[in-house]
Amino acid sequence: MELWVPITLAAAFSQNIRSALQKHFSTSLGATGATFLRFAYGFPFALIYLAVLNQGFGMALPGPNGSFLAYALTGGLLQITATFLLVSLFAFKNFAVGTAYSKTEPIQAAVFGLVFLGESVTLLGAAAILLGTLGVIAISLARSNKGLKSLLESLLGRPALIGLASGACFGASAVCYRGASLSLDGPTFLMQAGLTLAVVTVFQTAVMALWMIWRDRQQLLASLAAWRTAVWVGLSGVAGSACWFTAMTLQNVAYVRMLGQVELVFSIIASVAFFREKVTPRELLGCVLIGSGILLLLAPRVG
Repeated sequence: MELWVPITLAAAFSQNIRSALQKHFSTSLGATGATFLRFAYGFPFALIYLAVLNQGFGMALPGPNGSFLAYALTGGLLQITATFLLVSLFAFKNFAVGTAYSKTEPIQAAVFGLVFLGESVTLLGAAAILLGTLGVIAISLARSNKGLKSLLESLLGRPALIGLASGACFGASAVCYRGASLSLDGPTFLMQAGLTLAVVTVFQTAVMALWMIWRDRQQLLASLAAWRTAVWVGLSGVAGSACWFTAMTLQNVAYVRMLGQVELVFSIIASVAFFREKVTPRELLGCVLIGSGILLLLAPRVG
């Protein structure tokens, strides 16, 4: 099994934990404050991780270059934009349709990877990405009681367009992060990913802090006051991000993001195991589609 596979699975698992913790804060802080927690309480851990690689394992810090900074900062802005677009969907009555369209990120990442990095996917890989995306959309619609007909009829509606834009920004930001890591001159993929993560997270914290000072100081103060519990959001978020960045340094972003869709399967398993919730037929179909996509993606790589 290639190394990027277990790293991606670890990223998806960590993201589940971070999402659950953020959901707890979204009611008390609001969407902006809950999003800020991820960066503000994450960047110290990102810097500690970078220091451990450098001082603990003796990995030299690569010298940042123009390409690295351009990719890293652009990716950071795109990720913030994608998050705001996704959050803005909740203001619409038909927000679930927009959210479903945002799940097209792996498909869009494949396109951006080809355009900006010259990386293509195989026919089997493309089929796997399509199956996984359909599975995620099926689960998203199942949780909102929306059908495929509603999804297609709303294609040109504002929520759908915002969802597609959010997915595009998420996909493009992931491609930028891979471009940033690959533009560094070693010494190892761990250090390349670690430095990229540290620079991006510090940059995103600064951008969001300045934005909140200008537009929402109360949310900023409330976020800082919640540090005792919010620190766990930062820790789980950076743990997941470190895995995502490392996996995307090793492998095509589209494949990584497709495999990462197993996060939804983890979420459904947790809801059944811990909360005794019932799985709907659509959710089951979605899990089957995601599982089929993963098998199709990994089958040629096993052995």
